[in-house]
Amino acid sequence: MTKHPRLLLWLILLVPWLSAPFLGKETVKRYGLASLFICLFIRLEGVLAEKRKWWWFYERLFPKANGETPLIWGQFLIGTIWILKFSYGNFIKYLLTNFVTDLFFIYPFSKFLKKHGIFSYVRLNEYQVYAVFFLKSLLIYGFQLAQETITKKKHIE
Repeated sequence: MTKHPRLLLWLILLVPWLSAPFLGKETVKRYGLASLFICLFIRLEGVLAEKRKWWWFYERLFPKANGETPLIWGQFLIGTIWILKFSYGNFIKYLLTNFVTDLFFIYPFSKFLKKHGIFSYVRLNEYQVYAVFFLKSLLIYGFQLAQETITKKKHIE
C-alpha cells in the first residue's frame, strides 16, 4: 500500500492530459463526442458497479465523487480520442488496439491499483471485466460510425 494513494489518483487524472495538445484540434473535434459519450456511459456503469459490487474503489479524489473519476476524466477520455485517432476506419486495427490497451488496464494496471490500496475487483473476474471492456469498445466504434454518417448526410443536404 502506498502512503499517498490520492497523489496517484491525481496523476492518473492529470498525466493523460499532458498528451492532449498533441492530439490536434481537428482530432478532438472529430472524436471528442464519442469520447465524452463513453465517459458518461462509464460513469453510469460505475454507479451500477458500485451497487452490485463488481469492483471497489477504496480511495477517492473527492469525498462525494465516484472512485472512477480520475480514470474516466483522465485516461479514458484522452485515451479514447488517441485510440480513435490512430485506428478509426480500420476495424481490425481498432479491435487490436483496444485488445492490447484493455489487457494492460485489466492486468498490470489494475494489479498496481490494488497493490496501492486504490481499487480491486470484487464480484467480477478479469475475464468478465474484459468482456465489459470489449462491449464498450464496440459501443464507441458504433457511436463514432453513427456520428460520422449523420455528419456526412448533413453535408450532402
